[in-house]
Amino acid sequence: MLAQQVSSYLDHLAVERGVAANTLLSYRRDLERYSEYLTSRGIDDLDRVAQRHITDFVVVLRRGDTPNGVRPLAPSSAARALIAVRGLHKFATAEGFARADVAHGVKPPSPSRRLPKSLPLDQVLALLESTGGEDSGDQPRALRDRALLELLYSTGARISEAVGLDLDDIDAVDRAVLLRGKGGKDRIVPIGRPALAALEAYLVRGRPALVSRGGPAVFLNSRGGRLTRQSAWQVLRSAADRVGLADGVSPHTLRHSFATHLLDGGADVRVVQELLGHASVTTTQIYTLVTIGSLREVWAGAHPRAR
Repeated sequence: MLAQQVSSYLDHLAVERGVAANTLLSYRRDLERYSEYLTSRGIDDLDRVAQRHITDFVVVLRRGDTPNGVRPLAPSSAARALIAVRGLHKFATAEGFARADVAHGVKPPSPSRRLPKSLPLDQVLALLESTGGEDSGDQPRALRDRALLELLYSTGARISEAVGLDLDDIDAVDRAVLLRGKGGKDRIVPIGRPALAALEAYLVRGRPALVSRGGPAVFLNSRGGRLTRQSAWQVLRSAADRVGLADGVSPHTLRHSFATHLLDGGADVRVVQELLGHASVTTTQIYTLVTIGSLREVWAGAHPRAR
């Protein structure tokens, strides 16, 4: 019964709510963990769940379950899992699977406020130059990888947005691209000349060698299909390895660098918010802490009364 209830909720998210595929995948993974937890407690029906079970589930997520090979989750990941669980119980109550919404009052763990890690400009340029240079000639994958990295830094796109790019989303005349963000929210962002030149080189000399069937995707894998997020992340990681930055990059490194460099250059935080596609300016404001940190270092080293 529990599996059917979870399946009904996931179908509801996909069909009636139109939840994005990546979000749906995360919900499915989190609810599989929750189902396994409930089953281990002998619970096979959401109507038998008490609030204490949900609270304990969050604790298990945070501390891990070593005997069963479950590693501890970060507060943000545990909070995301709780969102899925709360949504499930709200749905179950509305559909009559459960008599009460026992998850409503459960609070998520407080996430630690980690500053986004960005790279200084010289390291970004080194990373970009390490891919698709003159020594690689016109190799299709090298041209693709350079275009991908240039796009990520020039537009601040998420990796999922970059690999989701279609040919019609690029406006070479107005130097802009259409990015399809979270929750179906599209935005148009400008793209710099170096990134556009790298894209044009790839589209003219690289993509035709990769394409095996008709399709709109800009970035293709070696089989002609759309490049996956995991493969795009590997492109970034390989470039970082080549310039000795392996420990300093994440899938969002170029996005973080894009935002930080804009703010360092005097851009208004609300403009950066629009470019990043953040729903709230509060999310964007964490980047101002990074720039303030840089200013504080300069101040501490130069001001006679800093110490």
